[in-house]
Formats: sequence, C-alpha cells, structure tokens
Amino acid sequence: MGYNIAMACDFFYPQLGGVEFHIYHLSQNLIRLGHSVVVITHAYGDRVGVRYLTNGLKVYHVPYFVLHRETTFPNVFGTFPVIRNILLREQIDIVHSHGSASTFSLEAIFHANTMGLKTVFTDHSLYGFSNITAILVNKLLTFTLTNTDKVICVSHTCKDNMIVRTDIDPRRISVIPNAVVSEDFSPLPEKRTAAKNGIVIVVISRLYPNKGVDLLTRLIPKICSLHKDVSFIVAGDGPKFVELQQMIEYCRLQERVNLMGSVPHEKVRDVMCQGDIYLHPSLTEAFGTVLVEAASCGLLIVSTRVGGIPEVLPSHMTVHANETSVSSLVEATNEGIRQIRLGKIETSSFNDEISKMYNWVDVAERTVNVYRGIYSDQTPEDKNWAIMVKKFFKRDGSWARLLYVLCAIVEYFIFFSLEWLYPKEDIDLAPKWPHRV
Repeated sequence: MGYNIAMACDFFYPQLGGVEFHIYHLSQNLIRLGHSVVVITHAYGDRVGVRYLTNGLKVYHVPYFVLHRETTFPNVFGTFPVIRNILLREQIDIVHSHGSASTFSLEAIFHANTMGLKTVFTDHSLYGFSNITAILVNKLLTFTLTNTDKVICVSHTCKDNMIVRTDIDPRRISVIPNAVVSEDFSPLPEKRTAAKNGIVIVVISRLYPNKGVDLLTRLIPKICSLHKDVSFIVAGDGPKFVELQQMIEYCRLQERVNLMGSVPHEKVRDVMCQGDIYLHPSLTEAFGTVLVEAASCGLLIVSTRVGGIPEVLPSHMTVHANETSVSSLVEATNEGIRQIRLGKIETSSFNDEISKMYNWVDVAERTVNVYRGIYSDQTPEDKNWAIMVKKFFKRDGSWARLLYVLCAIVEYFIFFSLEWLYPKEDIDLAPKWPHRV
C-alpha cells in the first residue's frame, strides 16, 4: 500500500544544500516505490504557489515572511490554516519534516499532530548547549518531538546529540544516512597525474564560521609555504568570503588559490575532478554529504574528526586531523599530500565502493520501514487530543510545561474553529499524478 507523504521544510529548491538535496532525492525514490509525495516550503522570490518537478513531485511554495537565512518567522499558529488545507487537499497520511532550524518544519509537525496524522522528523545537524540560539532551538525541538511518532537521524553521533538535547526515547529514533547519486559524481576517465600537474586541494563549502573557514584562512598560507607544487580551489559563498579574499591578497597567493565563489550544483563534480585532495575543515557536522561526493569523484579526503564525520567513509579514503586546530589540520594535509605523491592510495576504485555504500533507493526503503513502524507500534488513541496535552504536561521544566500546554490548548481551539468554519468536506481533493506501472 502506498502512503501519501508531505515533506515539510523551509529549505528546498531553488536554494541548494544538503537538506534540499536530501528531500528531493528521497521524495523521488519514494515516488518510484509507489508512494505519493508533496513538498511544502515557503516562497522563494517569484516562485509562489504550486510547481511540479520530475516524476510529478508537487511543491507548494507558501507565501510567508522569511526572517533569516531562508527561515520563516516563527509564530506557532499562523501557518495552521494553509497547512491544514494542503494536508486535507492532498489526503496526507504522514507528515515528514526536516531540520531543527526550520520553523516551517516544526510548525508543520505540530499542526499534523493536532489533526491526528502520523509524523516523522529527520534531523540533519548537531547543536550544542552553550549559546542562546542552541538553547532556543533545543527547547523548540523538545516541544515539537513530544508527540512526534518517529525520528530519523543521519548518523549515530546525530542520534546521541538528539537524545541529549530533547530527552527523547532512543527507541523512537532510527539512523538512516544521506546518500549520493554516484553516477553524477564519477571521476574523470583519465586520472590526473599529481607529479606532472602539481597537487590540487579542493574546498567546496558554505563560507560560514561553523564550516571552519577561520581554520582555512590560516591553513592555506602554511601549506603553500611548505609545498611549492600545491594549489587550492575554494568554491562557495558566505560571510567569510571577504576574509579569504583578504588572505589571498595579503599573502600574494593569487596564482595558487582560485577563489571561485558560488558554484551551481551541476558544476560541483567538474570542480572536484580538478583536484587530488578534498579538504573539509568543518567545526561541526552531522554527516557531511560533500565528503561522499568528493570520494565518489576519486579524491582523498582530509578532514577534521568532528560529529558524524568519522562514520561516513572507511579509513583508506580519509586522513583525519586529531584535533580541531590549524596545526593538526596542517599535519593531516601534509600526510594526505605525502600519500598522493607516493601513489599509496588507489582512488579510482572509490566511486564503485561509494555506489555500494550509499544509494537513495536503500535510503527510501529504510525510510518506508520507519513509516510502517509507526502503524505497527501505535494504537488508535495515541493521537487523542487529551493524551497529547497530557504528554506536553509531563515534559521537564515548570514554566516550559505550562507554556507547552497553553500552546496545545490554543492550537486545538484554532483546529476546532477551522473544522467549523471550513469543514474538510468542502475542501477539493487534488488529483494524484499518474504513475507508470
């Protein structure tokens, strides 16, 4: 039996990134498995209303105020009328939300729980406990996951982080990694010769502090001074772009560092294939899909050892820095350069290995097993409104539990009002996209 699934998140096309690609590829493969999938996100520029992507994937771009970095303004209740209309119109069985930092994602789960629908949440990031942003995100996530049926994390480290942040029952969490279309990240037919062309180190990243750009700006001059035949390609954009420009000018590395700026995703493979080593200085990472893409292109990976990174690739594909510091990362980069020069690693086999380790069909099938688990583990009364409010009241924190219950009461008041003002019988059902048999 096929499910009607709604993917909800602030982050989706035309914006590009790991979460966006995950939602798209997962949705496409769920459709191929016989399920119906729609995506609910906010409007991007003039992309408002309903759009159709490959295989009839329907995307609802809801016009809503964007607050910061493509995240919508949080107000808990404001999206309920339009979310309810879409869920009823598409006859949704399961709402699958993505991303702790996505307001749209968390509110969609809250509304779906109120409507008695099955809910799943996938987390793609790691959060700490030492700053106000992380504390607020953790509190919001604790509130959201109180009545969420199942949770998916992209790595075991991400799962441990989720348990500590939200005090959720580990039995409700499944670990399903990201994947990659290995055919889209195949190495060049003729392998580059490092001895002849020099060694090229590639960095493709959003240029934000958490991606380790401060480490990168100090590492590049050190590596260039130690190795005259090493050059860098840095692709990506963000608030740290200017600092990289200043470093290149100050150290006079214009001939050895190619600062490309933002690169379309369809060009990422072409950029990666120009290099021998992929450098990933990230300070926090739940999984790191770009590492899988780079290894699939035949690059040796040099990376920090943070978050879920050690879980991603086998040891013969990677060189990890022992500490998150410039000196340790320089040492790891030197080791990667040495291995490339000596020809100790045969990277041509990486693509075939990656295709067996990570593929979207496997991810989709494992996700469907999580969906099935919702129905097998749950009793009909689990989505009763009184039981759901009671679960909110059992949450820790004397002030938080009262706020949770107050939000739940207001939410149900709005729900019953909408049921009276706009009965679901009066909402037109959307026809399903015809699937090939």
